[in-house]
Amino acid sequence: MCGICGVRLGEGERVGLERLKRANDLLRHRGPDDEGFFVEGPVGLAMRRLAVIDLNTGHQPVVDEDGRAIVFNGEIYNFRELRSELEARGRRFKTRGDTEVILALYKELGAGCVAKLRGMFAFAIWDKPRRRLFIARDRVGKKPLFYAALPGFFAFGSELRCLFALGDLSKEIDEEALDQYLSLQYIPSPRTIYRQVKKLPPAHTLTVEDGRVAIERYWDLPVGRPSPTSDFEQAKAMIVEKLTEAVRLRMISDVPLGAFLSGGVDSSIIVALMAEQSARPVKTFSIGFEEERFSELRYAREVARRYGCDHSEFVVKPKMADVLPKLAWHYGEPYADCSALPSYYVALETRRHVTVALNGDGGDENFAGYLRYVAMKAAGYFDALPSPARSALKSAAELLPERQAPFGWAWRLNRFLRSALFDDQAARHLRMICYFPEDEKDRLYSARFKARLGERQHSALRYMKDAFSAAADCDFVNRMLCVDFKTYLPECLMTKVDIATMACSLEGRSPLLDHEFVELVFPMPGEWKLKGLRGSKHLMKEAFRDKLPPLIRKRNKMGFGIPVGAWFRGELKGFWEELVLSPQALSRGYFDEAALRALWDEHQAGRRENGYRLWALMMLELWHQECLER
Repeated sequence: MCGICGVRLGEGERVGLERLKRANDLLRHRGPDDEGFFVEGPVGLAMRRLAVIDLNTGHQPVVDEDGRAIVFNGEIYNFRELRSELEARGRRFKTRGDTEVILALYKELGAGCVAKLRGMFAFAIWDKPRRRLFIARDRVGKKPLFYAALPGFFAFGSELRCLFALGDLSKEIDEEALDQYLSLQYIPSPRTIYRQVKKLPPAHTLTVEDGRVAIERYWDLPVGRPSPTSDFEQAKAMIVEKLTEAVRLRMISDVPLGAFLSGGVDSSIIVALMAEQSARPVKTFSIGFEEERFSELRYAREVARRYGCDHSEFVVKPKMADVLPKLAWHYGEPYADCSALPSYYVALETRRHVTVALNGDGGDENFAGYLRYVAMKAAGYFDALPSPARSALKSAAELLPERQAPFGWAWRLNRFLRSALFDDQAARHLRMICYFPEDEKDRLYSARFKARLGERQHSALRYMKDAFSAAADCDFVNRMLCVDFKTYLPECLMTKVDIATMACSLEGRSPLLDHEFVELVFPMPGEWKLKGLRGSKHLMKEAFRDKLPPLIRKRNKMGFGIPVGAWFRGELKGFWEELVLSPQALSRGYFDEAALRALWDEHQAGRRENGYRLWALMMLELWHQECLER
């Protein structure tokens, strides 16, 4: 696990090592154990290393006999099998790790090497014989890759700030990206908050050759592929076998290893499979809150006791939010998923004991675990209602109080009804997940900012429509899963986990996102995954019934929320007011001051729960101060 960066200038130019080193130093938290550089004329590659595999000979960059050089961030879990295949064909290796294996595969297969890799990765190869820079990102977006392409200048890096250290790039803001952020809580690829910087989307390669940049997709979900079995019992056995293998592969490590344990179904299954394959107690780590309804610690303890884990717990308190400016700096662009805070703290505590932690990410997207899947399915029944009935429901929704987010029944019903009344599935889904609906953004934006946005203001809906179109051939449940695999999972969840763990020099591994496991599960019938309106994760729970305590198997999805609503009326009240309502923040011109104050006042008065919206506005201003201006 590492941080990587690099630059390709025009022919005849030379990369300055000092500038490359400055960029690389910004990635020290991602790789505190080692650093490495490759400079050859107009090309410079650099990396920071977190040593996990091949501790003695795993130094990067790796350079082959023909002058090809690679920097690599991630883990290839099948590298030993690939190495054996290459050795059988006469290849000899100087190291015992996975980086050299990628380079050898590239020499044989070129861009086709990515199809052989099973793992998480972002890597760059300077192909000296062809004068070509080749870059690739893993299938589900576990590892990030940012880039900037200008005439005679191409730069890339694991984090945004590297690129500004490598070249004189503009920090002009992309207003459309900011608008998407307020809807989605993240900025989806290929955009970033900056006009001149892009994200390489998951499952894509990028080639710089002869001054041209070419981007291609190399993998996609198996949409349209028939289910590997029509027998439910056989499906259960196939899932157990493949996930057990995925866990085993991710337990390979030359450093201490443990697991995040939330107390939910997904992480509990991962811990159970780890315990079965470990000769010593699995080290598990959980995080909770003083507010009992937000805390899952008692469920995590139940699993830890059952499997004899070496268990540690940590409680997040409002005063710990003094880390928020640091979080904003690490994300590098606006990011508003408030679970980033507990994710960071559980990573920080975990790193005190281990260097690698497995997690349960991907269970919801594979097996329909989110409550919104049930809500979207139920909302389908509204399509047949006559107009008068729909109007009456809309009026009822407006009367329901939006309080006690995210667990209050009135808050959930209000959100459901407002979403269900959209005819278009993409619009319905966006309304269900968004922080600021389009009508609320319209009231919040200043006239000047709306004029600058123009027709681009509704791009979040276009983004969601594109995702729904890509899944048109799926059954209803699998269509929803496909949409999340293309939007929320890589752009929000994977971003959160990568930043939270790497900020603490911790490697996170996700067995449920093994691409072979995903390819097995995705084509299975959606009705197996979401049974009726109550049986979320039905297939998964049945497959691992013997490994889940009844308390865990029968509980509903809780999510990783934090009590932001109460915090903004308590210990974070002064912090928010001084930050977001400051003259400096108001002078940015995004928002109408009266509308902004009204949003704040109605939350303070308890008339409406605006905690998540307030969090998004707070993180936007923190990003301005920590990344754009500092």
